[in-house]
Amino acid sequence: METTRLIEPIGLVHGPAAEVAVRAGVALPLVGGKTGFTLARLIEGDSVSDPLPVERIPGGWQSELDLITACPSDAGLPPGSVLMGILNVTPDSFSDGGRYVDPAAAVSHAEKLLHDGARILDIGAESTRPGSAPVSAEEEWVRLEPLLLEMSRRGVCISVDTRNARTMEAALDVGACLINDVTALEHDPEALPLLASRSCPVALMHMRGTPETMGSLTAYRDVAIDVVRELGDRITAAERAGISRERIIVDPGIGFAKTTEQNAELIRRLPLFANLGCRVLLGTSRKRMIGALAGVSEAVSRDPGTIASSLPGLALGGTILRVHDCAGMSQAMRVWEGCFSPA
Repeated sequence: METTRLIEPIGLVHGPAAEVAVRAGVALPLVGGKTGFTLARLIEGDSVSDPLPVERIPGGWQSELDLITACPSDAGLPPGSVLMGILNVTPDSFSDGGRYVDPAAAVSHAEKLLHDGARILDIGAESTRPGSAPVSAEEEWVRLEPLLLEMSRRGVCISVDTRNARTMEAALDVGACLINDVTALEHDPEALPLLASRSCPVALMHMRGTPETMGSLTAYRDVAIDVVRELGDRITAAERAGISRERIIVDPGIGFAKTTEQNAELIRRLPLFANLGCRVLLGTSRKRMIGALAGVSEAVSRDPGTIASSLPGLALGGTILRVHDCAGMSQAMRVWEGCFSPA
């Protein structure tokens, strides 16, 4: 898809105030939801305009404006803003490595995540923390299979966090609902044709390089604009392979080839991702950025910071929030909805 021209929505208003502002003609709805924007920057190539009131956006930008004001497809997943609970069956994940390698422990934790509000379980068997080494598809599947079979039997909506086409295929064959690839289907050349032959939703995450090299690839001209455009390139590759945009979810890739400051800027400028015309998945949970900003060294103690960094995603409507602590995040979402939903 073409992402040379972008509109950055700014001057956000929420809930009843947004409805009033839209009716008054001084705001437009952001992705058709409960948030409106009163100002915008027009981005063309390397040129970025000063903020303009929305009523002064030139008519030549109507197609871009239509994209950011329309509600994107729910990609076949539960509608609205929903929680995705993280379950890593790995010995070396940064937050909970080794805790759920045993299938019985994994099932028990899956039940807790669902009880606490998760609508989707995101199950991963290969750590992608900074500096992590890859595992074989065979080993990945040995770790995944018992939990996938049990959760599929129970009818749970399962996302499989993998970059390997063989793992994707095996997981879909036993009932996985969503493929979540941190490389945006770039790692394995068989991934695009495989998923083009299926009908499942696909999450494309932004990352440069690999978990081993991404820390050296953080040079951006403008991190938000560059990440949106690079994800746009991956959407184009997926569409050309036969994966419709209605099936695609985009993830800014917080913590992947970004510094703390760049991660914070992406969160501040999440409305820019509306230009991609896809549902957004936001995963900040317990990441190093939170530790750096809050001075919290232990990953398991970063859940309050996770809530604070996740709530901005709700401005985009049907955002999928990927978290470890579903109970805390679910409570925060209910309060946010209670405060900002129209009366």
